[in-house]
Amino acid sequence: MARLAAFDMDGTLLLPTHTLGEATLATLRALQKKQIAVTFATGRHYLDMQPQIAPLALNAWLITGNGTRIHDSEGKVHFAADLPPDVAEEVIHANWNTAATLHAFNDCGWFTSHELPALLYAHRASGFSYQLMDLRKLPAHQVTKLCFIGEHGELCQLKARLREALSERVHLCFSAWECLEVLPLSCNKGEALSRLATSLGFTLHECMAFGDAMNDREMLARVGKGYVMGNAMHQLKAALPHLPVIGTCATQGVSHFLNHWLSTPHLAYSPEY
Repeated sequence: MARLAAFDMDGTLLLPTHTLGEATLATLRALQKKQIAVTFATGRHYLDMQPQIAPLALNAWLITGNGTRIHDSEGKVHFAADLPPDVAEEVIHANWNTAATLHAFNDCGWFTSHELPALLYAHRASGFSYQLMDLRKLPAHQVTKLCFIGEHGELCQLKARLREALSERVHLCFSAWECLEVLPLSCNKGEALSRLATSLGFTLHECMAFGDAMNDREMLARVGKGYVMGNAMHQLKAALPHLPVIGTCATQGVSHFLNHWLSTPHLAYSPEY
């Protein structure tokens, strides 16, 4: 029996409407009744997650910003990492010859110089929103992560240019098809979950995790039981072909799998309803 379950949010635990289904919420509560620690591991900001999770009374841990922050259920920070100031300054001030928009994050929120109201749909439950500003005026020592949002093919080319310029000073990953993240070195969900598990007296072998995007790769690869969503990015499925594929977020596939795991683990599992 796993002692900790970690969940990506968008594309995994949340419905396509970016809301938590009732069946999923009931399953999370069933896990806690079994004394299994619940952890939400997401690229979202703490200020976005906290108002959505607090009313659920789940006593869950939060890994946010793709591993740059770890909070307990009371909001206490257990780990924090920011981009080196020279890296943040270079990314913000350089001309990357791209149509993708640049976004910066720190403990105060989300900053961008572009008005993009369509991006707010995913955050309507929390009211989390960007603050418009000239990013060149943002202090370089106050940047946790950066991300570029744009067309996937263009982001792939940009990733190659960023890797050439920044070498091994950062961790680059796709948190979604249209979102390329620039993170502090060694900051990813897998490393954050390892830190959390150790602090709780668990091993990663005693953890299970669920995800759908490339920012979930390290977490899924390192836990004892990793599960890939049916709607996952094809790159993730290709990177982790040995991991089982379960149902989709649209059908609350995580809940479906865990209900089977909790009640009938001796029977073969099928993602089909």
